[in-house]
Amino acid sequence: MIAVDTHILARFYCDDPDDPEAIRQRPRARRVLLESTAILVPITVVLELEWVMRGFYDVAPGDFCAVIEHLLGMPHVTVERWDVVKDAVDLHRGGFDFADALHWAASAGCDRFVTFDDRKLVRRARRLARSPTVSLPD
Repeated sequence: MIAVDTHILARFYCDDPDDPEAIRQRPRARRVLLESTAILVPITVVLELEWVMRGFYDVAPGDFCAVIEHLLGMPHVTVERWDVVKDAVDLHRGGFDFADALHWAASAGCDRFVTFDDRKLVRRARRLARSPTVSLPD
């Protein structure tokens, strides 16, 4: 099994015809993802991939979710904590920031998830009434 970095996934999923380095790297990234027999994608790579796709490539949330669902569906690819990533993708598709969604989903089993992000996370999370509860610190 090999583990891949964000750059490999970004080159695989994002076509960047104006970047000479991307043009050189994309075929190699495709070979890694399509020809390797077993691949591990660390959860931190998924988080960074969302940041790169949103911040650098201006990819819409729905398109990012489709990328991760494609990745989760590749039989030779293991996404670390895939259940948490899938949950975060569903929350992101529902309007949550992906990082917030991933943090919250990874906190399953805890009594509370505490944050200062009242507007974007606490209020939205309360409407879902799921565990763990999201709240401001006491």
